[in-house]
Amino acid sequence: MPAVAPTLPDDLREDPRYYLRHFQFVLDWVAAHHDSLLAESEWKFIVGFGELPEVSQALLVRMVSRKGELFRLSRLDYAEIGDSDRALVPLVEAGMVIRDPLIGLDELFAQLRVPELRQCFAERLAAHGIAKSATRQRLLDVIQEYEEAGDAEPQRRRLSHWWTETTDQLVQLTVMPVCDRLRLMFFGNLHQTWSDFVLAELGLVRYQQVDLGELSHAFQCRGDVDLYLALHDLRGRLDEGESIEALLTEIPPPAQDNPWLAERRARLLYRLGQQAQRDGDIPLALHCYGLAGPGEARIRRLRLLERQGEYAEAHRLALEAQASPCGEAEQQGLERLLPRLARKLELPRPELPPTRQPRARVLELPADHLVICGSVELAVRDAISHSDRPAWYVENGLITGLFGLLCWEVVFAPLPGAFFHPFQHGPADLRRDDFVARRRRLFDTALARLDDGSYRDVILDHRQRCAGLANPFVHWELLEPELLSLALDCIPAMDLRCMFQRLLLDPAVNRSGLPDLVQFLPGERPSYRLIEVKAPGDRLQDNQRRWLDWLGRHHISVEVWHVEWRHD
Repeated sequence: MPAVAPTLPDDLREDPRYYLRHFQFVLDWVAAHHDSLLAESEWKFIVGFGELPEVSQALLVRMVSRKGELFRLSRLDYAEIGDSDRALVPLVEAGMVIRDPLIGLDELFAQLRVPELRQCFAERLAAHGIAKSATRQRLLDVIQEYEEAGDAEPQRRRLSHWWTETTDQLVQLTVMPVCDRLRLMFFGNLHQTWSDFVLAELGLVRYQQVDLGELSHAFQCRGDVDLYLALHDLRGRLDEGESIEALLTEIPPPAQDNPWLAERRARLLYRLGQQAQRDGDIPLALHCYGLAGPGEARIRRLRLLERQGEYAEAHRLALEAQASPCGEAEQQGLERLLPRLARKLELPRPELPPTRQPRARVLELPADHLVICGSVELAVRDAISHSDRPAWYVENGLITGLFGLLCWEVVFAPLPGAFFHPFQHGPADLRRDDFVARRRRLFDTALARLDDGSYRDVILDHRQRCAGLANPFVHWELLEPELLSLALDCIPAMDLRCMFQRLLLDPAVNRSGLPDLVQFLPGERPSYRLIEVKAPGDRLQDNQRRWLDWLGRHHISVEVWHVEWRHD
């Protein structure tokens, strides 16, 4: 284990093998921070990689960074590497790459262009009378039929056997699973790739740097890594159309003391339930939703039971859920379900909290404004905006942006398990139930600035010092200085506190659903109004209804405008 954490050079833009430095940085980082989670195979790869000639290291990283595990040698042509065939030799000797591997028909068709396929199977195509202009799919259908007629099992052959005239070679990576595991252990996810380094290097994405402590690890044990990879594999197989029953038998048990992995497992079960429902297998869908637990899956299960006529069972489960709802969205779903179920069971109508409906109005606009402006929201903005009453299309960007700027230090507080590598857009625990609870004192301190009046200076200071840094609440392209100045002048601090408090009820979810427009009314007594715009036939979404209800109950000026197009 290295004595100190590895660091990247400040600027690699002039280094032709910049990607190799990035890759080596990840290996060193994982070895330094996750040494106890590494198995012998991963240590063997890390050590073996370090013993390779640099040109071979560079070629391996080039392949690892590309899609798939099969590559044509003719397409591994990089100026900074030179002779790829020569650089390949140590990789083959180390067992990291296989030359001329056995491949099936689908893999062959993925590697060859259509003209090459016509050359490869020229005799067979001529024998079947297939035109030279046949498409790739037509060629595949013909060759598959030929192969299946001649053999009980599909044949796997080397490229040189499939296409005897070729001078090209195929090579196959054997280390992609190890590299994916190491990438996962570094990023804590598999949706971030090696290109994140390049984006950061070019300044296209910049990250807030956080002090990473010894407890800031994406995974606490090797079993967590295994569970993540297993769930990821099952999700991929679901997308490829594998049967729900088969996948369900391989769902691993929940992780102990790892809420975010438990959430990923529940989300997979929910998707299995959705697919079973689409397939018409209602019992299986109900089973999957039941395993997925509370939240959206539980509401789906209750609705499905209602649709099947199982009113008593749905009512019983809905009452259980009402005792401990999982967030506002589930509470909203239960408030719709329970009255319907009570009516069908001839039970007393349950008492539900009242909702506050915002003022609604109809706005007629010329139909050509939609074409001119590009969207109904922009058409309304342009119709009502004046120099003394400017309107802005902000949707979810303004209030969340002001919150993110005011609470910048809170969002990036170096709490254990929140940050574990230098390329994070935000804290890893943002979607966890205890996100706010762990930072309650810090949030209270930040929001107290709304009471003493210092919030404006804090927001403007962060706007200047942190401009461009990734933040899950801040959309920099929206927060122009003019908009920021108008918002701070016209929106009272007590209104900001009210809206920030709702954000804190569920920060990950409540970042969306805010009204589309804000119109400022500067002057001696500056004010503003929020406007949700609806095109003809468009309805309010559930998250929008929750925000509108909250804003209305707290006497914040908000309206819903329904647009009708006028054809002159």
